[in-house]
Amino acid sequence: MSVISEGRAVLGIELGSTRIKACLIDPDTSAVLATGSHAWESRLVEGLWSYSLDEVWEGLRAAYSDLADAVESREGSRPSRFGAIGVSAMMHGYLAFDAAGELLVPFRTWRNTNTTAAAERLTEEFGENIPLRWSIAHYYQAALDGEAHVPSVDFFTTLSGYVHWRLTGERVLGVGDASGMFPIDAESGDFDAEMLARFDALVPESPGSVAALMPRVLSAGEPAGSLTEEGARLLDPTGGLVAGIPMCPPEGDAGTGMV
Repeated sequence: MSVISEGRAVLGIELGSTRIKACLIDPDTSAVLATGSHAWESRLVEGLWSYSLDEVWEGLRAAYSDLADAVESREGSRPSRFGAIGVSAMMHGYLAFDAAGELLVPFRTWRNTNTTAAAERLTEEFGENIPLRWSIAHYYQAALDGEAHVPSVDFFTTLSGYVHWRLTGERVLGVGDASGMFPIDAESGDFDAEMLARFDALVPESPGSVAALMPRVLSAGEPAGSLTEEGARLLDPTGGLVAGIPMCPPEGDAGTGMV
């Protein structure tokens, strides 16, 4: 039996700026066993660069189906189980949801530069450079601009964090991607507590501490949930992919691109 038919192969999914890629890896040799891809492009929505959530899932399904077709041509059947699944994506940006899990404003990607005022204020307040693309700059800029959605924010995250959440139900993020949302304390491996307190003082209209609105930070190798039935159908509407596959913490493309 092959590692694919044994269900031991590892599936990696990457959502880049122009392509969504799926890659199946041999866990013993790290050899690439199969690949799939789907091309996509960001577009201007209300003056900001964005991708729709429908495009996210259409692209993921297309890339996965492309990979599954490649496996079928090699193995004679489509895969049903993997040893593990990991998701990575373009970092930074802003995906904000209400308590019902509904998207509050279109996805704001890392390409947007409308956050100058927020980034400059946070850089001064924290004594540490906060780039325009960081998630916290997007959230704070929305607060500074008095955007109506801000009091309704229950959760905001990056693209990899969003996809992982929908696949597993877990609101978590790998520390690499998290470091592009908000400053990380090197000792704790979590968001910097002192800077969180400073930020909360800047946004009194926030529904609570900003820490409660962001994903839980995880290091590589920590449990990050498993694929749910709903998540399996999101990736593979044919019903061939089973639930229960362990998933690693979702990460950003800066880290995964160096592997």
